[in-house]
Amino acid sequence: MMRSGNPALRGEVFTQAGAVTGEGTMTIQGTTNKTLILFTIAIFTAFWSWANPQVSFSFLIPSLIAGFIVAIVTVFKKEWSPVTAPIYAAVEGVILGAVSLMFEKSYPGIVKQAVGLTFGVLFSLLMIYKSRLIKPTENFKLGVFAATGGIALFYLVSMIAGFFGARFSIIYGNSMMAIGFSVFVVIIAALNLVMDFDFIEKGAEYGAPKHMEWYGAFGLIVTLVWLYLEILRLLAKLQSRR
Repeated sequence: MMRSGNPALRGEVFTQAGAVTGEGTMTIQGTTNKTLILFTIAIFTAFWSWANPQVSFSFLIPSLIAGFIVAIVTVFKKEWSPVTAPIYAAVEGVILGAVSLMFEKSYPGIVKQAVGLTFGVLFSLLMIYKSRLIKPTENFKLGVFAATGGIALFYLVSMIAGFFGARFSIIYGNSMMAIGFSVFVVIIAALNLVMDFDFIEKGAEYGAPKHMEWYGAFGLIVTLVWLYLEILRLLAKLQSRR
């Protein structure tokens, strides 16, 4: 059974898509190429969002809603991912550009640090995965999956509480406990990358259809966006203590 902490890449996603043969088969190289395309789209719209803050800030909430809807559609209609994955990357780029600019105004230089750390974590874990220093066993996957679900539930409760004026200091504060929480979340987000690498590799071995390359790339973008935002939050907490 293939399992991933990433909600876009878990369970029997690839096996449910069915196996094919020949040129219509999913490959790791194809997934890598699709991921680079999504990266390029996200970076382009992020730069646009950064350069046009008045527009991007006014569209931040609609973009968040649109990104959520497109992600849900992609998860349930995987065969649409060649279209929906680029749309998701474009919308997320707008969100990341606006959010990054807000952090940059408060903590100059933080975005460059967060981007560098995110890519550093990505390539480091890719090398670790390829060298098999970390083996994604079923117990490992189950632990990361449970931690990811717990974090998502905690954030959901925090968001609902926020509507009633309550704020969880462990998320928004800069105490040592709050920093420790952010470190934990960053670690779990990073470990999801290992899960995603393994899941995509097994999907290619299984012979999933070609459109699943876009879906695999979409899943990686979901994890990387989460990782970047959590690193940004962690750096902000650290800098606010100076």
